[in-house]
Amino acid sequence: MKKEHLTHSKPAAFYDVFTRKGEGEKITHYCPGCGHGVAHKLIAEATTDLGLNDRVIFCSPVGCSVFAYHYFDYGNIECAHGRAPAVATGLKRTREDAIVISYQGDGDLAGIGMGAIMHAANRGELVSVFFINNAVYGMTGGQMAPTTLLGQKTMTTPSGRSLEREGRPIGMAEVMDSLKTPVYVERVSLSGPAGVMKARSAIRKSLKYQNERKGFSFVEILSPCPVNWKMTPIEASKWMKEEMEKVFPVKLFRDMASEIAPYPYSLNLGKSGEELFKIVSPPEIAPMTPAPVSKLENDLLIKIAGFGGQGIMSAGILSANCAVFEGLNATWIPSYGAEMRGGTANASVIMSKKKIGNPVVSEPAVLIAMNQPSLMSFQDSVIPGGTIFVNSSLVHVKPGRSDIKTVFFPATQLANELGSTATASVMMLAVFALVTGAFSIETLKHLIPFSIHKKNLIDVNIKAIDLAIASFEK
Repeated sequence: MKKEHLTHSKPAAFYDVFTRKGEGEKITHYCPGCGHGVAHKLIAEATTDLGLNDRVIFCSPVGCSVFAYHYFDYGNIECAHGRAPAVATGLKRTREDAIVISYQGDGDLAGIGMGAIMHAANRGELVSVFFINNAVYGMTGGQMAPTTLLGQKTMTTPSGRSLEREGRPIGMAEVMDSLKTPVYVERVSLSGPAGVMKARSAIRKSLKYQNERKGFSFVEILSPCPVNWKMTPIEASKWMKEEMEKVFPVKLFRDMASEIAPYPYSLNLGKSGEELFKIVSPPEIAPMTPAPVSKLENDLLIKIAGFGGQGIMSAGILSANCAVFEGLNATWIPSYGAEMRGGTANASVIMSKKKIGNPVVSEPAVLIAMNQPSLMSFQDSVIPGGTIFVNSSLVHVKPGRSDIKTVFFPATQLANELGSTATASVMMLAVFALVTGAFSIETLKHLIPFSIHKKNLIDVNIKAIDLAIASFEK
């Protein structure tokens, strides 16, 4: 067919073939009658006609939208469940010329992602949110969603959603309209040709407003899910019109674009990428001569545990920094209990000459137990032949293991004598360094200024290291 006779074609925003079903396939993974395919086409047509394709970044979270990267020839990012608005915020603030789309389902946006979408909308982020509302969790088998209608049967509401048991469905367009910041909020429906054309107009309007830097826009798209509704596509379309649109009325809630001037300022605080990198980068650490080299030969998995306020996390970071400074690879993962100060806390640290594939420490070779509950919780997980460093000031029982080495040290008592209880964990690190040789005492002292954020504690921590060494070597 000659080009001048071509009247219909796939939008340029789509790939020529969709690899989801295999090489050369041109079909999508969506079920027959699903509205996602229609919404995809409307978005692809809009960005193509508006000349935006090369600038679009498409954010897809968990759900039926997760495979969008198979279809859209955009920049594509898969986001954590519910967090697409947060990712979209970061993208728009660092790539201001990008057209950022957050494409989310009802379980994703109105369920686990409610906090993310509320704050992005309230801040007025310059993004377009396309919210697919099919009143059910589509990808995971048809469980009740925040938008499931009263009386609607799902896998988790087999007798129908109950007002008393599950409450009412959430109208997200109404929620967005309750905020003062969004510029454009509209609900459309894919229940028939007329609704599809209104959805087409709404999607284009949202993208146009973003391109004009007018503000945050939210388009709710009522969409059929015949498979999980257990209907034919024709029955699903009829049910949308007769039932779904009664609960979620198709409506323009807000269009303030004509009243708002384009955002005149830069969202990245006026800083260049290099300047922003300097702000978030750690301070440079002065070298040591001669350069220290760790004596560690084998991988060392460490668990440092205590209660909040004992400096457990700081000790974890400091030990990992020391390992890296002496040429090792290291990871650090924090873990908090339900409380912060006074609650349980532990840090997992791995030191290795090799690359570390998994930062989780479930069977440590070393346990530093700063209090008795930590000893009782983790002593059984220490590998045979491992070492437990016990803060004997607060731990009044011996480990119930005969196949491990135990090092007792009254860290809290000495820290109190020094006048700074918080230095107890650094004292235990000094003892750990002496016993294991993982890093040197010189390195530990050298990195204190770069690992202790409160500058008034630098000198006292260095004094604590000297006191720990003197007391341990007696």
